[in-house]
Amino acid sequence: MNSNKPLITFNNNFIFWDFDGVIKDSVEIKGKIFESIFQEFGFKISNKIKLHHEQNGGMSRYHKIPVYLEFSSLPSTKENIEYYLSKFSELTKKEVINSNWVKGAYEYLDQNYKEKSFFLITATPKKEIEEITKELKIFHFFKEIFGSPVEKSNAIEKIILDYNIASKDAILIGDSKNDFDAAMNTNLSFVLRKTKLNIDLQSNISCKQITNFYDE
Repeated sequence: MNSNKPLITFNNNFIFWDFDGVIKDSVEIKGKIFESIFQEFGFKISNKIKLHHEQNGGMSRYHKIPVYLEFSSLPSTKENIEYYLSKFSELTKKEVINSNWVKGAYEYLDQNYKEKSFFLITATPKKEIEEITKELKIFHFFKEIFGSPVEKSNAIEKIILDYNIASKDAILIGDSKNDFDAAMNTNLSFVLRKTKLNIDLQSNISCKQITNFYDE
């Protein structure tokens, strides 16, 4: 994780962070897990599920699972939803913890959390993301952590109100259309972390775009 390269500079005092695809390169990992737990329904279905996940990175698993049950011609009963949510959670936590860091993300957080206010907003369930951030020893970098079932826009609105934040003083760093929409809905500037999964988004929105957290 250590590098002598200079880190990127953000002039904003308040930074809202997505997690998967921004701090950890874990979007594809989750796609493969979704694919694996639905593989019994055949390659066409499981691949469709993986692609949907990759194209909807900021969407909560609570919204995705009913869609994937429909793809698999299964009823969205409470039992089915809970079964697949549990199966997904079981497999995900360890893989995310062991996934690669986005280059410079840890260093940027570590070097700036005392001067700036960081907030983590993610579609991962709150309890799970708290466990992951504690395991990764980054929990203390964030003033607050929000996860599902709280929607990102609602989390941002609450934080802006609680901390009396002016929109011009804050940015949201994300990697998905869902993140971009959350920024637009709350009048925040958006920074897109570019990946091979959001190439279409890169050309369709106008905002600052970065590959990692080193000054390039």
